[in-house]
Amino acid sequence: MTVRRPRRFFALAALAGVVSAAVFLAAAEVLALLVAHDASPILAVGSFVIDVVPQPLKELAISTFGEFDKVALLAGLGLAVVIASAIAGVLQFARPPLGVVALGLAGALSVAAIVTRAGATPLAFLPPVIGAVAGSIVLVVLCRRLRGWQSSIVAPEPGEQASASRAGVDRRRFFVIAGVAGASAVIVGVTARAVSMATSSVEAVRRALRLPAARSTVTVPAGAEFDIPGLTPLFTPNGDFYRVDTALTVPTVNPDSWRLVVDGMVDRRVELGFEELLAMGLDEYAITLTCVSNVVGGELVGNAMWLGVPVRDVLRLAGPRSGADMVLSRSVDGYTASTPLSALTDDGLDAILAVGMNGEPLPLAHGFPVRMVVPGLYGYVSATKWLTELKVTTFAQDEAYWTPRGYSAQAPIKFSSRIDTPKIGKPVAAGRIPIAGVAWAQSVGIQGVEVRIDDGAWQPATLSSPINTDTWVQWFLEWDAAPGTHYVSVRATNKNGELQREEVAPIAPNGSSGWQRSLISVT
Repeated sequence: MTVRRPRRFFALAALAGVVSAAVFLAAAEVLALLVAHDASPILAVGSFVIDVVPQPLKELAISTFGEFDKVALLAGLGLAVVIASAIAGVLQFARPPLGVVALGLAGALSVAAIVTRAGATPLAFLPPVIGAVAGSIVLVVLCRRLRGWQSSIVAPEPGEQASASRAGVDRRRFFVIAGVAGASAVIVGVTARAVSMATSSVEAVRRALRLPAARSTVTVPAGAEFDIPGLTPLFTPNGDFYRVDTALTVPTVNPDSWRLVVDGMVDRRVELGFEELLAMGLDEYAITLTCVSNVVGGELVGNAMWLGVPVRDVLRLAGPRSGADMVLSRSVDGYTASTPLSALTDDGLDAILAVGMNGEPLPLAHGFPVRMVVPGLYGYVSATKWLTELKVTTFAQDEAYWTPRGYSAQAPIKFSSRIDTPKIGKPVAAGRIPIAGVAWAQSVGIQGVEVRIDDGAWQPATLSSPINTDTWVQWFLEWDAAPGTHYVSVRATNKNGELQREEVAPIAPNGSSGWQRSLISVT
């Protein structure tokens, strides 16, 4: 005969699946704490998703969530885990052992995601395997109790009565096991993740680090910064500086164990420790960085005062061979960037290995202890964070992370300009007000900025005194704003006499272009 299962049992089976998944993740986190800090299943799968998601979706995530794109991904993964584990619970209850098979598949996918990550240790496969086993055991036990409870009250045999006492026992045991397992999983899992982050964190080391004084410093000229409300500051505070990278969680690298390897097409392989790099001497550099994902008028651009060592000095130790034309820089998380060798060896370009940012050691999120900073190139081909290797090679032989994903192997920055104030959607009062913003043409410099109101003539804006050709400049134009709505456009000219591109281009494959045109409401 067909047994009719009340809907509540399916809901409880879904709960059993979610609890089992929690046990899976908690057990994996505990074992990861012991054998491999980077073997967290949820983080490994999240990193895998970042690697395989199509380029348009990456850009959509960046434009939608900004610096919170990783948080959004983790939240989405968490929701997916809850839904998938609930389905696994229902399957195990209705068609055993399908739920266990589903958990096993989740474990296998986690293993694949973990062992294929850069720097995976020999025991990195253990956490998801043990986690899948622990979760499966809990799922089997819970579903067995659930079926016992159900069979005691549903469709008794002819002449028999439902066993209230047995049903009560199985019901109590189900809720006790589910409650204890679920609570323990949450407490143990969260604690293990927190301990893992604490034990691998180097924030305390960073705070205690005292970098050597710079041999040379940057002089900021008078008139380099305007005091205009709403205008972006000359130097972007570290906490406000944009962050776009492929790391789901911020890598933590202790400077005591950090090593930089220079190899490939070189006369000699070089390996440097952090103290050896500092001993080469530090200098101060003012450089503006731009992300290729920055749209016209976007905020994925920032200016900072960096402290570092010229990359050319480090490459000189290894002696790049004739025929090499590219340096493949590698992060500790496996990310790579392809930078023209000429951009790193040119005495006229300040490409550096940065260790300091705006008067303090690099923040963890910005590459501590060492990152690359190269003026004139988009970050995805130059600004590798958490740097660990420089491979001298050729563009024909090697390609970097973003190249097979639809981006150009070489990407000089398209110079641009931006309106900071007035802002779109924020009406301003009629009268004399400043239109102001920033413009940048890294390694070349800005010669002029022009502003147009509606369809009127282009008017020259006043520029701030540039620090150098590698940093942005501020600009402003006094405007007698009349009530109504107005279009405000801006364009720049660089010091080579070239006018900023009017042609609109998308982000891929080598950066957006176009003149910003903002609709301003005047009351």
